[in-house]
Amino acid sequence: MRHQKTINHLGRTSAHRKAMLSNMAASLILHKRITTTLAKAKALRGYVEPLISRAKDDSTHSRRVVFSYLQNKDAVTELFKEISKKIMERPGGYTRILKTGMRAGDNADMCFIELVDYNEAMLGKKEDAKAKTTRRGRKGTKQAEDAEKHAPKTEEKEVKKPKKAAKKAEEPKAPAEAKPEESTETAES
Repeated sequence: MRHQKTINHLGRTSAHRKAMLSNMAASLILHKRITTTLAKAKALRGYVEPLISRAKDDSTHSRRVVFSYLQNKDAVTELFKEISKKIMERPGGYTRILKTGMRAGDNADMCFIELVDYNEAMLGKKEDAKAKTTRRGRKGTKQAEDAEKHAPKTEEKEVKKPKKAAKKAEEPKAPAEAKPEESTETAES
């Protein structure tokens, strides 16, 4: 039983675990997404999210505290300059874990851990989801939308074809009439 065992030691000594989490946190901040095992990702989430929350307050003390955890100047600079601007309005939950399956060698659970505000694919899906209409009546149903889409297209195609044919018939006549006028104007000048 795992009563009151709050820390996953990840099969490492304390110093090794702290160094590994520090390196993984710096990589996550610099690259915005890393691939790792599920157990390491869950441990990393608890390590990096308080640091990201600390970055909302850009003070010397906050930078020193974050640097003591990360030990990487580039990661600290990226965190306080770029990431803090994007996460300023977010109350928490800065990372997302996406499971990717099992590793071929040892069958370990693998996953991505990424910063939530930097995944453009996920952000694009949210915008599309907002465009849904009401569910009352048939106006918002998919069947009604499909019927509306197909009906005007066939009518438009029928209308466009005669117009194109008419335009083609008119176009040769217009330049032929314009050319003699131009030639007479140049002769008169």
